[in-house]
Amino acid sequence: MLMKLPLLKPLAMSVAAIAAMTVMAGAQEKWDMPAAYSGKNYVSQSYIGFAEAVTANSDGKLEIVVHPAGSLYKGSEILRAVRSGQVPIGGRYMGAHAKEDPIFGLDVVPFVATDLDAAWKLYQASKPAIESALEERGMKLLYMPIWPPQGLFSKHEVNSMADMDGAKFRAADANTSRLAVLMGSTPTKTEATEISQAFSTGVADSMMGSGAIGVFQKMWDNVDYFYTVNAWLPKSAVIVNLDAWNGLDASTQQVVLDAAAEAETRVWEDVKGVTQGYNDAMAENGMKVLAPSEQLATEFRAIGKTMSEEWAESAGDAGAAALAAFNASN
Repeated sequence: MLMKLPLLKPLAMSVAAIAAMTVMAGAQEKWDMPAAYSGKNYVSQSYIGFAEAVTANSDGKLEIVVHPAGSLYKGSEILRAVRSGQVPIGGRYMGAHAKEDPIFGLDVVPFVATDLDAAWKLYQASKPAIESALEERGMKLLYMPIWPPQGLFSKHEVNSMADMDGAKFRAADANTSRLAVLMGSTPTKTEATEISQAFSTGVADSMMGSGAIGVFQKMWDNVDYFYTVNAWLPKSAVIVNLDAWNGLDASTQQVVLDAAAEAETRVWEDVKGVTQGYNDAMAENGMKVLAPSEQLATEFRAIGKTMSEEWAESAGDAGAAALAAFNASN
Protein backbone atom coordinates (compact mmCIF):
# COMPACT_ATOMS: atom_id res chain seq x y z
CA MET A 1 0.00 0.00 0.00
CA LEU A 2 2.84 2.38 0.92
CA MET A 3 4.50 1.76 -2.43
CA LYS A 4 1.41 2.88 -4.26
CA LEU A 5 0.93 6.14 -2.36
CA PRO A 6 3.41 8.21 -4.42
CA LEU A 7 1.38 7.39 -7.52
CA LEU A 8 -1.69 9.12 -6.10
CA LYS A 9 -0.10 12.60 -6.04
CA PRO A 10 0.61 12.91 -9.79
CA LEU A 11 -2.77 11.36 -10.50
CA ALA A 12 -4.45 13.98 -8.31
CA MET A 13 -2.46 16.67 -10.10
CA SER A 14 -3.62 15.34 -13.48
CA VAL A 15 -7.24 15.40 -12.37
CA ALA A 16 -6.80 18.97 -11.14
CA ALA A 17 -5.17 19.99 -14.41
CA ILE A 18 -7.93 18.44 -16.45
CA ALA A 19 -10.54 20.20 -14.30
CA ALA A 20 -8.76 23.52 -14.78
CA MET A 21 -8.58 22.99 -18.55
CA THR A 22 -12.28 22.19 -18.59
CA VAL A 23 -13.08 25.44 -16.77
CA MET A 24 -10.90 27.40 -19.19
CA ALA A 25 -12.50 25.75 -22.20
CA GLY A 26 -15.93 26.53 -20.81
CA ALA A 27 -15.01 30.19 -20.54
CA GLN A 28 -14.92 30.47 -24.32
CA GLU A 29 -18.30 30.80 -26.01
CA LYS A 30 -18.93 30.40 -29.72
CA TRP A 31 -21.69 32.27 -31.51
CA ASP A 32 -22.76 31.23 -34.99
CA MET A 33 -23.99 34.24 -37.00
CA PRO A 34 -26.16 33.60 -40.08
CA ALA A 35 -26.22 36.10 -42.96
CA ALA A 36 -28.18 35.97 -46.20
CA TYR A 37 -25.71 37.40 -48.71
CA SER A 38 -22.47 36.18 -50.23
CA GLY A 39 -19.34 36.46 -48.15
CA LYS A 40 -17.88 38.70 -50.86
CA ASN A 41 -20.68 41.24 -50.43
CA TYR A 42 -19.43 44.34 -48.65
CA VAL A 43 -22.13 44.15 -45.95
CA SER A 44 -21.19 40.53 -45.30
CA GLN A 45 -17.59 41.69 -45.14
CA SER A 46 -18.68 44.14 -42.45
CA TYR A 47 -20.17 41.26 -40.47
CA ILE A 48 -16.98 39.26 -40.84
CA GLY A 49 -14.79 42.18 -39.74
CA PHE A 50 -17.03 42.74 -36.72
CA ALA A 51 -16.90 39.05 -35.78
CA GLU A 52 -13.13 38.90 -36.12
CA ALA A 53 -12.73 41.99 -33.91
CA VAL A 54 -14.87 40.48 -31.17
CA THR A 55 -13.02 37.19 -31.36
CA ALA A 56 -9.62 38.89 -31.23
CA ASN A 57 -10.43 41.42 -28.49
CA SER A 58 -12.45 39.34 -26.03
CA ASP A 59 -9.46 37.43 -24.63
CA GLY A 60 -10.90 34.18 -25.85
CA LYS A 61 -14.23 34.62 -24.09
CA LEU A 62 -16.35 34.96 -27.23
CA GLU A 63 -15.83 33.70 -30.76
CA ILE A 64 -18.27 34.80 -33.49
CA VAL A 65 -18.35 32.83 -36.74
CA VAL A 66 -20.26 34.28 -39.70
CA HIS A 67 -22.14 31.89 -42.00
CA PRO A 68 -22.88 33.89 -45.20
CA ALA A 69 -24.99 33.15 -48.29
CA GLY A 70 -27.86 31.62 -46.33
CA SER A 71 -25.70 28.62 -45.48
CA LEU A 72 -27.01 28.37 -41.90
CA TYR A 73 -30.44 30.00 -42.24
CA LYS A 74 -32.20 31.61 -45.18
CA GLY A 75 -32.58 35.37 -44.99
CA SER A 76 -36.28 35.14 -44.21
CA GLU A 77 -35.55 32.84 -41.26
CA ILE A 78 -32.76 34.79 -39.56
CA LEU A 79 -34.77 37.20 -37.40
CA ARG A 80 -36.95 34.36 -36.12
CA ALA A 81 -33.89 32.22 -35.39
CA VAL A 82 -32.32 34.96 -33.29
CA ARG A 83 -35.58 35.76 -31.54
CA SER A 84 -36.19 32.13 -30.59
CA GLY A 85 -32.59 31.57 -29.49
CA GLN A 86 -31.79 29.04 -32.20
CA VAL A 87 -28.79 31.25 -32.89
CA PRO A 88 -27.51 34.00 -30.59
CA ILE A 89 -26.79 36.58 -33.30
CA GLY A 90 -27.59 37.33 -36.92
CA GLY A 91 -27.47 39.90 -39.73
CA ARG A 92 -30.75 40.70 -41.47
CA TYR A 93 -32.20 43.16 -43.99
CA MET A 94 -34.83 44.92 -41.90
CA GLY A 95 -37.13 46.33 -44.58
CA ALA A 96 -38.39 42.79 -45.15
CA HIS A 97 -40.00 42.90 -41.69
CA ALA A 98 -42.01 46.10 -42.12
CA LYS A 99 -45.28 44.14 -41.81
CA GLU A 100 -44.21 42.95 -38.37
CA ASP A 101 -43.52 46.51 -37.24
CA PRO A 102 -43.65 49.55 -39.57
CA ILE A 103 -40.58 51.08 -37.92
CA PHE A 104 -38.44 48.36 -39.52
CA GLY A 105 -39.46 49.72 -42.93
CA LEU A 106 -39.16 53.47 -42.48
CA ASP A 107 -35.86 53.59 -44.36
CA VAL A 108 -37.46 51.99 -47.44
CA VAL A 109 -40.29 54.50 -47.76
CA PRO A 110 -39.41 56.10 -51.11
CA PHE A 111 -37.88 59.55 -51.27
CA VAL A 112 -37.81 60.24 -47.53
CA ALA A 113 -34.00 60.12 -47.25
CA THR A 114 -32.24 60.44 -50.60
CA ASP A 115 -28.58 60.89 -49.69
CA LEU A 116 -26.16 59.49 -47.14
CA ASP A 117 -26.39 62.42 -44.72
CA ALA A 118 -30.19 62.26 -44.72
CA ALA A 119 -30.07 58.48 -44.31
CA TRP A 120 -27.88 58.88 -41.21
CA LYS A 121 -30.28 61.45 -39.75
CA LEU A 122 -33.19 59.12 -40.44
CA TYR A 123 -31.32 56.30 -38.71
CA GLN A 124 -30.65 58.41 -35.62
CA ALA A 125 -34.25 59.62 -35.49
CA SER A 126 -35.68 56.11 -35.77
CA LYS A 127 -33.06 54.20 -33.78
CA PRO A 128 -34.77 54.43 -30.36
CA ALA A 129 -38.00 53.07 -31.82
CA ILE A 130 -36.13 50.30 -33.67
CA GLU A 131 -34.29 49.34 -30.46
CA SER A 132 -37.55 49.31 -28.52
CA ALA A 133 -39.33 47.17 -31.13
CA LEU A 134 -36.48 44.66 -31.10
CA GLU A 135 -36.30 44.56 -27.29
CA GLU A 136 -40.03 43.81 -27.14
CA ARG A 137 -39.21 40.77 -29.25
CA GLY A 138 -36.32 39.65 -27.06
CA MET A 139 -33.50 41.08 -29.18
CA LYS A 140 -30.90 43.84 -28.99
CA LEU A 141 -29.65 46.03 -31.85
CA LEU A 142 -25.87 46.17 -32.23
CA TYR A 143 -25.44 48.13 -35.45
CA MET A 144 -27.00 48.82 -38.85
CA PRO A 145 -24.97 48.66 -42.08
CA ILE A 146 -26.33 50.64 -45.01
CA TRP A 147 -26.86 49.49 -48.59
CA PRO A 148 -26.32 51.51 -51.79
CA PRO A 149 -29.12 53.86 -52.88
CA GLN A 150 -31.92 52.61 -55.11
CA GLY A 151 -32.00 53.97 -58.65
CA LEU A 152 -34.45 53.70 -61.55
CA PHE A 153 -33.73 51.07 -64.19
CA SER A 154 -35.62 51.58 -67.45
CA LYS A 155 -35.60 50.26 -70.98
CA HIS A 156 -36.66 53.71 -72.14
CA GLU A 157 -35.48 57.25 -71.50
CA VAL A 158 -37.28 58.89 -68.58
CA ASN A 159 -37.28 62.67 -68.24
CA SER A 160 -40.56 63.12 -66.38
CA MET A 161 -43.23 61.02 -64.74
CA ALA A 162 -45.20 61.16 -67.99
CA ASP A 163 -42.56 58.83 -69.46
CA MET A 164 -43.48 56.23 -66.82
CA ASP A 165 -47.17 56.24 -67.72
CA GLY A 166 -48.17 52.67 -68.52
CA ALA A 167 -44.70 51.26 -67.83
CA LYS A 168 -44.50 47.70 -66.49
CA PHE A 169 -42.79 48.30 -63.17
CA ARG A 170 -41.23 45.39 -61.31
CA ALA A 171 -42.60 45.41 -57.76
CA ALA A 172 -41.09 43.36 -54.97
CA ASP A 173 -43.63 44.17 -52.24
CA ALA A 174 -46.59 46.36 -51.28
CA ASN A 175 -44.32 49.37 -50.93
CA THR A 176 -43.00 49.23 -54.48
CA SER A 177 -46.43 48.32 -55.81
CA ARG A 178 -47.81 51.52 -54.29
CA LEU A 179 -44.89 53.45 -55.76
CA ALA A 180 -45.67 52.04 -59.21
CA VAL A 181 -49.31 53.14 -58.95
CA LEU A 182 -48.34 56.68 -57.93
CA MET A 183 -45.95 56.78 -60.88
CA GLY A 184 -48.76 55.86 -63.25
CA SER A 185 -47.15 52.51 -63.97
CA THR A 186 -48.44 48.97 -63.75
CA PRO A 187 -46.86 46.94 -60.92
CA THR A 188 -45.72 43.44 -61.84
CA LYS A 189 -44.79 41.19 -58.93
CA THR A 190 -41.43 39.57 -59.58
CA GLU A 191 -39.08 37.75 -57.22
CA ALA A 192 -35.41 38.75 -57.17
CA THR A 193 -34.40 35.48 -58.82
CA GLU A 194 -36.74 36.22 -61.74
CA ILE A 195 -35.60 39.76 -62.60
CA SER A 196 -33.57 38.91 -65.69
CA GLN A 197 -36.30 36.68 -67.06
CA ALA A 198 -38.98 39.30 -66.40
CA PHE A 199 -37.08 41.96 -68.33
CA SER A 200 -35.99 39.68 -71.16
CA THR A 201 -39.55 38.47 -71.75
CA GLY A 202 -41.19 41.89 -71.49
CA VAL A 203 -43.00 41.20 -68.22
CA ALA A 204 -41.18 44.22 -66.77
CA ASP A 205 -39.46 47.20 -68.37
CA SER A 206 -38.54 49.27 -65.29
CA MET A 207 -37.83 48.93 -61.58
CA MET A 208 -36.12 50.47 -58.58
CA GLY A 209 -32.92 48.74 -57.56
CA SER A 210 -29.37 49.35 -56.45
CA GLY A 211 -26.30 49.33 -58.63
CA ALA A 212 -25.48 46.00 -57.00
CA ILE A 213 -28.51 44.44 -58.67
CA GLY A 214 -27.48 46.12 -61.91
CA VAL A 215 -24.07 44.47 -61.79
CA PHE A 216 -25.00 41.05 -60.39
CA GLN A 217 -28.03 40.70 -62.66
CA LYS A 218 -26.16 42.16 -65.67
CA MET A 219 -29.01 44.54 -66.30
CA TRP A 220 -27.19 45.98 -69.33
CA ASP A 221 -28.42 42.93 -71.22
CA ASN A 222 -32.01 44.16 -70.87
CA VAL A 223 -32.14 47.91 -70.10
CA ASP A 224 -30.30 50.98 -71.34
CA TYR A 225 -30.87 53.50 -68.54
CA PHE A 226 -30.08 53.81 -64.84
CA TYR A 227 -31.13 57.04 -63.14
CA THR A 228 -29.50 57.87 -59.80
CA VAL A 229 -32.73 59.02 -58.19
CA ASN A 230 -31.64 57.65 -54.77
CA ALA A 231 -35.17 56.54 -53.94
CA TRP A 232 -34.10 55.09 -50.59
CA LEU A 233 -31.00 53.76 -48.82
CA PRO A 234 -32.02 50.57 -47.00
CA LYS A 235 -30.29 49.10 -43.97
CA SER A 236 -29.65 45.71 -42.49
CA ALA A 237 -29.14 45.09 -38.78
CA VAL A 238 -26.88 43.01 -36.59
CA ILE A 239 -29.10 41.78 -33.79
CA VAL A 240 -28.44 39.59 -30.77
CA ASN A 241 -30.75 37.47 -28.64
CA LEU A 242 -31.25 39.25 -25.28
CA ASP A 243 -30.74 36.10 -23.21
CA ALA A 244 -27.45 35.45 -24.99
CA TRP A 245 -26.46 39.08 -24.52
CA ASN A 246 -27.28 39.04 -20.81
CA GLY A 247 -25.20 35.89 -20.47
CA LEU A 248 -22.03 37.81 -21.33
CA ASP A 249 -19.99 39.53 -18.66
CA ALA A 250 -19.73 43.32 -18.74
CA SER A 251 -16.23 43.41 -20.22
CA THR A 252 -17.20 41.11 -23.10
CA GLN A 253 -20.34 43.14 -23.75
CA GLN A 254 -18.16 46.23 -24.08
CA VAL A 255 -15.89 44.48 -26.56
CA VAL A 256 -18.94 43.63 -28.67
CA LEU A 257 -20.29 47.20 -28.49
CA ASP A 258 -16.90 48.66 -29.45
CA ALA A 259 -16.56 46.30 -32.41
CA ALA A 260 -20.11 47.11 -33.50
CA ALA A 261 -19.48 50.88 -33.38
CA GLU A 262 -16.28 50.52 -35.39
CA ALA A 263 -17.94 48.25 -37.98
CA GLU A 264 -20.86 50.64 -38.38
CA THR A 265 -18.60 53.63 -38.97
CA ARG A 266 -16.56 51.74 -41.53
CA VAL A 267 -19.49 50.33 -43.53
CA TRP A 268 -21.20 53.72 -43.75
CA GLU A 269 -17.97 55.14 -45.12
CA ASP A 270 -17.48 52.24 -47.54
CA VAL A 271 -20.90 52.60 -49.19
CA LYS A 272 -19.77 55.67 -51.14
CA GLY A 273 -17.00 53.85 -52.98
CA VAL A 274 -19.09 50.72 -53.40
CA THR A 275 -21.90 52.71 -55.01
CA GLN A 276 -19.53 54.47 -57.39
CA GLY A 277 -17.96 51.16 -58.31
CA TYR A 278 -21.31 49.66 -59.28
CA ASN A 279 -22.26 52.73 -61.30
CA ASP A 280 -18.93 52.66 -63.11
CA ALA A 281 -19.33 48.96 -63.92
CA MET A 282 -22.78 49.54 -65.42
CA ALA A 283 -21.49 52.44 -67.52
CA GLU A 284 -18.53 50.38 -68.71
CA ASN A 285 -20.97 47.75 -69.94
CA GLY A 286 -22.93 50.22 -72.05
CA MET A 287 -25.65 51.51 -69.76
CA LYS A 288 -26.41 55.22 -69.56
CA VAL A 289 -25.95 56.12 -65.87
CA LEU A 290 -27.62 59.51 -65.46
CA ALA A 291 -28.79 61.94 -62.80
CA PRO A 292 -32.54 62.56 -62.97
CA SER A 293 -33.88 65.71 -64.60
CA GLU A 294 -35.05 68.40 -62.20
CA GLN A 295 -38.65 67.72 -63.22
CA LEU A 296 -38.34 63.99 -62.55
CA ALA A 297 -36.65 64.62 -59.20
CA THR A 298 -39.38 67.09 -58.20
CA GLU A 299 -42.13 64.65 -59.15
CA PHE A 300 -40.47 61.86 -57.20
CA ARG A 301 -40.23 64.09 -54.12
CA ALA A 302 -43.97 64.73 -54.35
CA ILE A 303 -44.59 60.97 -54.44
CA GLY A 304 -42.31 60.59 -51.43
CA LYS A 305 -44.34 63.14 -49.48
CA THR A 306 -47.51 61.20 -50.21
CA MET A 307 -46.00 57.85 -49.26
CA SER A 308 -44.38 59.15 -46.06
CA GLU A 309 -47.71 60.62 -44.94
CA GLU A 310 -49.43 57.31 -45.66
CA TRP A 311 -46.71 55.47 -43.74
CA ALA A 312 -47.02 57.77 -40.72
CA GLU A 313 -50.77 57.15 -40.55
CA SER A 314 -50.21 53.41 -40.21
CA ALA A 315 -47.00 53.43 -38.16
CA GLY A 316 -48.39 54.24 -34.72
CA ASP A 317 -47.16 56.87 -32.32
CA ALA A 318 -43.54 55.66 -32.21
CA GLY A 319 -43.22 55.57 -35.98
CA ALA A 320 -44.89 58.92 -36.50
CA ALA A 321 -42.64 60.45 -33.83
CA ALA A 322 -39.53 59.03 -35.51
CA LEU A 323 -40.54 60.51 -38.87
CA ALA A 324 -41.37 63.85 -37.25
CA ALA A 325 -37.97 63.89 -35.53
CA PHE A 326 -36.27 63.25 -38.86
CA ASN A 327 -38.25 65.99 -40.60
CA ALA A 328 -37.32 68.41 -37.81
CA SER A 329 -33.61 67.58 -38.28
CA ASN A 330 -33.63 68.72 -41.95
